Amino acid sequence: MSEAKLLQMTGISKSFGSNLVLDGVSLEVGAGEVVALLGENGAGKSTLIKILGGIYKSDGGEIAIKGEKKDIHSAAIAGENGIRIIHQEIILVPERTIAANVFLGRELRNQAGLVDAKRMERETQKIIDDLHINLRAGQLVSELTIGMQQLVEIIKAISADAQIVVMDEPTSSLSHGEVEMLFKIIGLLREKNVGIIYISHRLEELFAVTDRIVVLRDGKMVGDVPTKTADKDDLIRLMVGRELNSYYTRNVHKIGEKSLEVTGLSHEKYFKEVNFYARYGEIVGFAGLVGARRTELMKTVFGAFKNTGGEIKLDGKPIQIKNQRDAINNGIVYVSEDRRGEGLILDNDVEFNMGLVCLSDFIKSVGVNKKAWSEMVESYRKKFSIKITSPKQRTGTLSGGNQQKVVLSKWLAKNPKVIILDEPTRGIDVGSKAEIYEIIDQLAANGVSIIMVSSELPEVINMCNRCYVMCEGKITGELLEDEFTQEAIMKYATHRESEE
Repeated sequence: MSEAKLLQMTGISKSFGSNLVLDGVSLEVGAGEVVALLGENGAGKSTLIKILGGIYKSDGGEIAIKGEKKDIHSAAIAGENGIRIIHQEIILVPERTIAANVFLGRELRNQAGLVDAKRMERETQKIIDDLHINLRAGQLVSELTIGMQQLVEIIKAISADAQIVVMDEPTSSLSHGEVEMLFKIIGLLREKNVGIIYISHRLEELFAVTDRIVVLRDGKMVGDVPTKTADKDDLIRLMVGRELNSYYTRNVHKIGEKSLEVTGLSHEKYFKEVNFYARYGEIVGFAGLVGARRTELMKTVFGAFKNTGGEIKLDGKPIQIKNQRDAINNGIVYVSEDRRGEGLILDNDVEFNMGLVCLSDFIKSVGVNKKAWSEMVESYRKKFSIKITSPKQRTGTLSGGNQQKVVLSKWLAKNPKVIILDEPTRGIDVGSKAEIYEIIDQLAANGVSIIMVSSELPEVINMCNRCYVMCEGKITGELLEDEFTQEAIMKYATHRESEE
């Protein structure tokens, strides 16, 4: 008789009202096995994981751990069974130490019943050292990069003797070096016979780190293939149910005059004397590694951060941008990389979020022109194929791709001259990415000036007309599209001033 799998989820079904989200899905994970869970946003991945984590109760099916059937009806029960979920959204207390976060809710106590902070630090530091991570258990979480905070979540799972670890888009905020560190940690977890469910839209990662790839589409399992025999195009076809012949969409457009020109722009902390420009109908990329200060530069152009010198021109004329309202009034908008934290009010509905920026356009002397507002929402819903049950649907319930389309609609309703897109496809499935690329291409065709910050080099290479590369707050290179290669971009992305 063969040994029971570490985890068996069999015939899992779940509906929300009349909406069938999971339809008889089965998933197995062996000890020391890394299984990818792949699918478009809305395919049912999150619901399946929330059922495993005790957040949702399934309508049908069963869960077994090491062959023993389990009733996982709460997060606490999931924890007792060795299940740990590392969410894409980091859930840590910034003003507490790494050790305090690792033991949050299960603090170690001394004989007097008091919290034993020193013992927690010792035990946390031992795990950190075993994983060869350059951290101190006594550091405040607020001092860490987002990438290192993600690694703290993994330390937290390991400290709780996890048997089954779910990693949801674990590399979305990691630098190249941090990704390599994560993969080494996964290797160590394998050796400890921990089973891992790895969720990512980055197919190259799945080929690097997983044993099997399970594909969901529309709430059903449509594929379960060994990674070593998997084919990228076949996986995409399984995910979206169709061919994606034009994954990247970039047609030849007329490039016009300079729209935005930045000269000698400085920030007291992040960058100094930066120069760049963008033109109408052009897609300008900004590439670089984590810490290059691309986001900080763009937030300064947008007025979210205060500059300490330099000049910004629009259509050849100097403009003053003291705050975000000044930027918006001048036709410059910024789509944040953090759509959930900065781009949307998740607890409010789609209609509200789409109208946030252009609310003044709908205000009449006697109130709000609700008809015009609704017509605007409906026009963008159709234009971008946004999947919603109604304009009153809570935005937080949408898939990542549909949330990004709502953010874009919110800003495009202001008819901007310049749109800054910061990591526009982060955490979005391949089908939605293709749709976002098509939207970007159409905006360029309409003469909008687009600045695209992206950490995905294929995205920069396939979508942009020109590319600036940054390293540690400086623009270290500018490349034209016929000069684009990953090697050329990485050369400039690692070109520190000390090396000159």
